[in-house]
Amino acid sequence: MHTDRLKFSIVVPFKGRERTLRVVLAALAEQTMDQAEFEVVVGAMEYSTEYVELCREFTDRLNLVSVMTTGEWNVAHARNLAIRHASGEVVMTLDADIALPPDSLRNTYDRYFAHGQNLCVIGQVVGYEAAMNEHSKSAEVLPWDHYRAVLADLAAEGGPWDYRWTDRYTSALMRFPWAFVATGLTAIPRRLVEQHDLYFDENFRGWGPEDQEWGFRISRAHIPIVHAAPVFGLHLPHPRDLAVNEVAAWTNNRYYLAKWPRLDLELALAFGWIGADECYAEVERELAACRHGDRRPSVLRGPVGGRDTVVVGALVDPHTQAAEPEVAALFDRGSRPEILPLAGFALPYPDRSVDEVRVLAAVTGLSPRYREAIRKEAARVTAHTSDVDVPAEPALQHAG
Repeated sequence: MHTDRLKFSIVVPFKGRERTLRVVLAALAEQTMDQAEFEVVVGAMEYSTEYVELCREFTDRLNLVSVMTTGEWNVAHARNLAIRHASGEVVMTLDADIALPPDSLRNTYDRYFAHGQNLCVIGQVVGYEAAMNEHSKSAEVLPWDHYRAVLADLAAEGGPWDYRWTDRYTSALMRFPWAFVATGLTAIPRRLVEQHDLYFDENFRGWGPEDQEWGFRISRAHIPIVHAAPVFGLHLPHPRDLAVNEVAAWTNNRYYLAKWPRLDLELALAFGWIGADECYAEVERELAACRHGDRRPSVLRGPVGGRDTVVVGALVDPHTQAAEPEVAALFDRGSRPEILPLAGFALPYPDRSVDEVRVLAAVTGLSPRYREAIRKEAARVTAHTSDVDVPAEPALQHAG
């Protein structure tokens, strides 16, 4: 095999889903792209005889590479293992429960990568939205023949099927293109991954926004994110524990916000991405009215009288990181409060993890809806709701 002929490396994270992976591999084995032009690299986070036997079923039909490790399931780690062993021109991330139609690889390459384009291509995942909202202890996976026929019917129908392609999401996609990146079916040139260090952040644990955060870094690298309707795959059924996923997502979202403390992300955590798009311009205008010179509302955390305290609405110069003298004087002498460029709609702290929150007048002058969102978030992170200090008389302009 001459690796310089490989157009694709199909990267698949895997643990314990032999039934769906068999269908995924069967679909790849029937691609119209020459088998010598792509490889399948599985990042397997376990060794099992079932998985080894499954691979043997396809060794004569696929260029199949397995990279194995042990440890707790971490989808970011599994993908990184596979990507670092990839040889193809384009890396396609494909979940172990996504089956592709037979012309998928050829069409994706010819449409989006044949001329060396610097793009990240996002494909439709048919059926994922319904599955994402359903708790399922077990799921029946049918033979590949069934899904082959379903894919043929979908191709004839023409779509779109993925909620991200509906009119309701058009505006949010324009404003936040990275927010809807899902690695179930995504493709990006491998040289861009290496050039911009676009590996997955392995500090995310369990279900959550590790793919969205990856998309954010792709966008920061000025790589266009293209939502490509002609590229699609079929989501296969598998067990899903919604309660476990929700707990993991909550923790991961707070890690995401701590890593990238930004207005768009805190608004999304408070109102959802559609809601964030709808209110973004209004919130920006109201926050601009709260500024005093270059100083803008921020969040500070540090000791006040020995108590772990968060101050929301502290006016801070973003260039010097200097807070107003009267706010800086609140904190214990010699302490160095953490400063985050957030308005307080969402905070990157666990529930009941701080002793006190003080919400200053700068943000209590926002519209009632936004003021209430900030008050609720402040109450969430305090040990006792009575430890939220909100001024009785809000003032939109800086009081000094």
